[in-house]
Amino acid sequence: MKTNPLFLILITGLSVSACNQSAETNASADLQNNPLMEESTLPYATPDFSKIKNEHFKPAFIEAMRQQTEAIDQITANKEEPTFDNTVLAIEKSGVLLERVSNPFYALTGANTNDELEEIQEFLAPKLSAHYDAIYLNDALFQRLKTLYTKRSELDLDQESLKLLENYYEDFEIAGANLSADDKDKLKEINAKEATLSTKFNQTLLAANNAGVIIIQDKAELAGLSESEISALKDSSDWKITLQNTTQQPLLQSLENRDLREKLFKASWNRADGSKNDTKAIISELAELRAQKAKLLGFSNYAEWSLQKTMAKTPAHVMDLFSKLIPAATAKAQNESDAIQAMVQQSGEDFKLEPWDWNLYAEKVRKAKFDLDESQIKPYFELESVLENGVFYAAEKLYGITFKKRTDIPTYHDDVLVYELFEEDGEPLGLFYGDFFSRESKRGGAWMSNLVTQSKLFDKKPVIYNVCNYTKPSEGEPALLTYDDVVTMFHEFGHALHGFFADQMYPSLSGTSVSRDFVEFPSQFNENWALYPDVLKNYAKHYKTGEQIPQTLIDKIKNAGTFNQGYALTEYLAAANLDMQWHMIPADLKISDANQFEKDALHKTKLDVVHAVVPRYRSTYFSHIFGSGYAAGYYSYLWTEMLDHDAYNWFEEHNGLTRENGQRFRDMVLSRGNTLDLEEMYRAWRGSEPKIEPLLKARGLN
Repeated sequence: MKTNPLFLILITGLSVSACNQSAETNASADLQNNPLMEESTLPYATPDFSKIKNEHFKPAFIEAMRQQTEAIDQITANKEEPTFDNTVLAIEKSGVLLERVSNPFYALTGANTNDELEEIQEFLAPKLSAHYDAIYLNDALFQRLKTLYTKRSELDLDQESLKLLENYYEDFEIAGANLSADDKDKLKEINAKEATLSTKFNQTLLAANNAGVIIIQDKAELAGLSESEISALKDSSDWKITLQNTTQQPLLQSLENRDLREKLFKASWNRADGSKNDTKAIISELAELRAQKAKLLGFSNYAEWSLQKTMAKTPAHVMDLFSKLIPAATAKAQNESDAIQAMVQQSGEDFKLEPWDWNLYAEKVRKAKFDLDESQIKPYFELESVLENGVFYAAEKLYGITFKKRTDIPTYHDDVLVYELFEEDGEPLGLFYGDFFSRESKRGGAWMSNLVTQSKLFDKKPVIYNVCNYTKPSEGEPALLTYDDVVTMFHEFGHALHGFFADQMYPSLSGTSVSRDFVEFPSQFNENWALYPDVLKNYAKHYKTGEQIPQTLIDKIKNAGTFNQGYALTEYLAAANLDMQWHMIPADLKISDANQFEKDALHKTKLDVVHAVVPRYRSTYFSHIFGSGYAAGYYSYLWTEMLDHDAYNWFEEHNGLTRENGQRFRDMVLSRGNTLDLEEMYRAWRGSEPKIEPLLKARGLN
């Protein structure tokens, strides 16, 4: 998942703002000694986390908002006719300090938060929402943009500058710039509430994840886990299982104790339902607010409004894609369920297959059918080898870039690894931070974002971080990954490459600043190299012996590639459908029971027909859509999966992993940011429209 605080402005109003500053500046700390007020002197101007303290953020945000407001006021007060420089470029330059403060703040609140940061985040959410409303709903500013937009063909702008003008104008329109003054006031109130609720959702969910921990006092209950896995769970005199962000939990694949499996699954399923960390009221109010916002802006529902600048364009196109896949996915999932139920019986058990049984017995089916055991694979997937000899190696072979570990760059946590990237000719490219292990201060899931955004305007090279939630091994033990973990690492670094290869003048158009249903394309495409023979053999080496993964195991992994894909696609479609259903409600609907709404949403789309297959995310902990910028956008992973398989099919047709192919892909796709129409960009590179057949083949649905 790609995340960027500034990316969320128009979609949710979540992470950005300006306010009436006078009351706040009295509480400001001494800005003279605040490291956020000046550009860092570290390489690439990366934030100096050794100097940044919690108390620096609030006054820095307040001052940054004040400075941007002042800059906007100067634009609107300008009596000269609007020009690109005095209006569009001036807007682009106005938020430099705010971005410098925001980037490390949201890195910390996502990956290493604490009570004080959460309080600051809660304080800032409505103020940041109001700040951006004050910009995007500023009529004088919009009229200057409109003047330029209407005569844009006469301005003799280069392609990227024209795109920047068009982008700002469209964003202002989408944000409500054409509303009446009264309606703008209503919208501002909705946006402030939405921002506050999204922040509250994230904080409540983090507390729910931490409260959902399972404490084990008898080691025998952990039967099925390896000694290293058991050791990693050790906590004083007990063993502790923490919750991951998804419904299904990784250990459910190995735990033999059915009572413990049920307990772990239900802790996950109920983490934010019926406890003091209940999110049902929050998500219901959020959905209702978003529906009201859409109506105010002239749309039937929030999804209709949100999808305007995407490749899908309309909710109908999204639901049409779902309708083409649901019957095949659920039919395959039912066949898988029948096979797993039979395995239960063969194992001498006599119970109806439940969600908490699926992964364990699916693994038994996989072993029986493909002779593939996850425990056989993990010793070949040591974390740093996967990263350096796999992820980085593939990037070097495709794009010519090289990597050097840096130990002199201060990070926000001791677990974070830092690498410097170089072009083929030795030219510095940027810095990469890898934060891979789960902890209580980190939200669930995996994501990429920027600490510094590439732009020629500000002479900036990118600083990018990837965050994952792998289980941290015990002291002295290796970090061994599942194959799914390996794919996640390739995925997130695909986002990073999209950011590193950015070659834009303007930061607003740089790198990953594209629509949600395109932003996942480079990351999902990058997953394909995880199993590519030359890459796999380079990183998949036994952590003890150094022995290369045997071809027999590679063959088993490949042969099992479409195994359980009915389940995987159905659980994804169930979550993506929930997202769309929550965001297609009309403005007059009041949701009295979030659980019933969820149940009805799954039933009417026939995504509840396989009893043991449940949504990848339940609504109550669906942070993509209620705590991040993917509201009415979770479908995008499937949309871009179609692009990713079609793109990899092109590589297969053109000799695979070669420098020539990589350079062409970099030049025509990865380096273009949001400077071109995305559909036209893809067609120009591919030579045709994307086809769905490669996706169906990869999923075993053809």
